[in-house]
Amino acid sequence: MIKTNKLLTKATAVSKHAGRLISEWYQNSNYHVLRKSDASPLTEADLASETYIVSALSKTGIPVISEETGCAYPVRKDWNSFWLVDPLDGTKDFIERNGEFTVNVALIEHGSPVLGVIHAPAVGITYYAWKGNGAFCEKDGSVSRLPCIEPSDRLIATVSRQHLSAGTREFLRMNGITEVEQRGSALKFGAVASGKATVYPRFEGSMEWDTAAGQVIVTEAGCRIFDLVTGTGPAYNKPSLVNNPFIVCGPQIERKNLSIPDINSSPLR
Repeated sequence: MIKTNKLLTKATAVSKHAGRLISEWYQNSNYHVLRKSDASPLTEADLASETYIVSALSKTGIPVISEETGCAYPVRKDWNSFWLVDPLDGTKDFIERNGEFTVNVALIEHGSPVLGVIHAPAVGITYYAWKGNGAFCEKDGSVSRLPCIEPSDRLIATVSRQHLSAGTREFLRMNGITEVEQRGSALKFGAVASGKATVYPRFEGSMEWDTAAGQVIVTEAGCRIFDLVTGTGPAYNKPSLVNNPFIVCGPQIERKNLSIPDINSSPLR
């Protein structure tokens, strides 16, 4: 088992420095918006963050998979440990200047995240966790153990600001959920981990680097995350890095009591 305390310190420092690089672009707004092959946006801020993070984490001797460079499955299939990075999660939110973008860094061991950092530079919040040692939130120099708010037994949903799908709307309708807040990026994981929300459904449009850091943070905060195809926690380092539909539940919410729309999906292997 890798000693994660030292690596958590490294991952947190790297995430915060990447956040400062992103903030420079965010403040001057002098950047170009390109389109990737899937039509999603890409800016110089994404690339500057990616270049720095990959270089910094590579010095640990652990390989890195990052959103903008990826890694072919034949190269990574036998990796027991690797860093999984989204250098700027919420590029659309960055462009829209709503502040809801993050840097996500996770350490994967044997197909599961064991360490995670979600840093939101524009709002000054850093969530972090390492397996077996709890989850924490740092804001304004103060650190709180998660959840920092007593979790409710009400269904309070946090949903994607940019990917509010028909499946998500149906889930809200089927479960009679009227308390709903839209958030960008991995801040939705932080909302559940902190106790501000009790359920986060996601039926499409996410990749492994979007969820790995959030997964270890919510589970260490006493929450649960379910892959809606396999029924277990989401798996990592699959041949396809696309996630199955999933749902995050707060400590007092029972998955068996939730109605789930027909997702018409099969496991992505």
